[in-house]
Amino acid sequence: MTIVLSAESRRIETPNGVMTTLASPSQGGAEQAVWRVDARPGMVGPVHAFDAELVWTWLDGSAVVALGDERFEVGVGDTMVLPAGASRQMTADPERGFVSIVAAPSGAHVYNPGGVSAPDACDLAPKGTERTVPPWAR
Repeated sequence: MTIVLSAESRRIETPNGVMTTLASPSQGGAEQAVWRVDARPGMVGPVHAFDAELVWTWLDGSAVVALGDERFEVGVGDTMVLPAGASRQMTADPERGFVSIVAAPSGAHVYNPGGVSAPDACDLAPKGTERTVPPWAR
C-alpha cells in the first residue's frame, strides 16, 4: 500500500489552471493516473483527444464540455465517462471555473485530433501529430 501525502502531490500550472497529481505510476506506483483539475474561471481548454477512456467528476463550479458534435453542461456531482478517441473541449464557468477529479489508465496519451496544433497552445500540449502522456498523469 502506498500513501501519497498532500504535501507530496505534484502540482503543474498551465495557462488554464492547475493540475495536481494525486496518484500515478511515478507518484505512488499506481496503475491508474488520478489528478485534480482546478480550472480558471472562463478558461477555454484546447481541443484534444486521449487514446484511452477518462472519467471526470465535478466537485465545484461548472463547465460546458464539447464532445465530438455534442455539448454537455456539467456541474457539482456530475460525472462524465469520456470515450477514447473522442475530440473534446472544456469551457469553465466564467465566474467560478471548476474543480474536477480525473481518472485514466496509466500511459494514456493525449493528442491533437487531425494532427493540428492550436497556434496558441502551451508548451505542455502535444505538437502536431505527437502523442504524449501529460506530465500530471506520469
